[in-house]
Amino acid sequence: MDSDTLALIDRALAEDVGDGDATAEATVDPDARARAVITQKAPGVISGLEVAAAVFERVDAGARSRPLGPEGEWREPGAGVLEIEGPARALLTAERTALNFLGRLSGVATATARVVRAVEAAGGKAKILDTRKTTPGMRRLEKRAVADGGGVNHRVGLFDFMLIKENHAALAGGVGEAVRRARAARPDLPLAVEVRDAGEIDAALAAGAPRLLLDNMSPEQVREAVAQVAGRAVLEVSGGIDDETVLVYATIPGVHFVSMGALTHSAPVLDLSLILETLP
Repeated sequence: MDSDTLALIDRALAEDVGDGDATAEATVDPDARARAVITQKAPGVISGLEVAAAVFERVDAGARSRPLGPEGEWREPGAGVLEIEGPARALLTAERTALNFLGRLSGVATATARVVRAVEAAGGKAKILDTRKTTPGMRRLEKRAVADGGGVNHRVGLFDFMLIKENHAALAGGVGEAVRRARAARPDLPLAVEVRDAGEIDAALAAGAPRLLLDNMSPEQVREAVAQVAGRAVLEVSGGIDDETVLVYATIPGVHFVSMGALTHSAPVLDLSLILETLP
């Protein structure tokens, strides 16, 4: 477990526990031990087992966890997810924070899996990408969840991929000039440029852009762009894509990627439960 994730867990625990779990300390014997089992209450894909296990261990180093099923696979309600043994007070104290992480990450994985499965069933060839529209502090975890759901990770942040958007191009003096500046400044980084019409497509291609972002285009406009590009660049479709429109765009021949901010910014939490039993 990396230090950033442990720090995130510690902040979440501090938010929930404060100076102590008043209820557990008042009602549970300090020497009591217990076993907790987390199960799925809804169909979906699990992601975040390592994080959930780490929450229990941060509360008490004596807590021991055992996965009851895999991450990245679609499973039905009632499936076991994680078993934890340790001091009963610690398990109760860690329960909500662990379930918050696990439910959130599994929700992202499940939302992604639903889209990926629907696109495949419709015969679509485009890969489903995530975006930077993530929960602050949880980007790497949520991108891992997207991958567990069968999606493809886009750039981690502003540092590892150059994406020229409308405002960049305007400030640089146009799409072509922005591409030329970006390629000259950082030839080591992958690059894509947002284009809005045929003129910008031509300018981007002339400047050597390897990837075009077709932003907020209608399906017909995307088909026209595919024909215009004619295989000279990788094509990504973006802009307000939802569970229904993704099937339209992802099945257009010549579209390589469809990016969806909704995978992370609007994914519902996967419903989970924790049942605890005392140990001798």
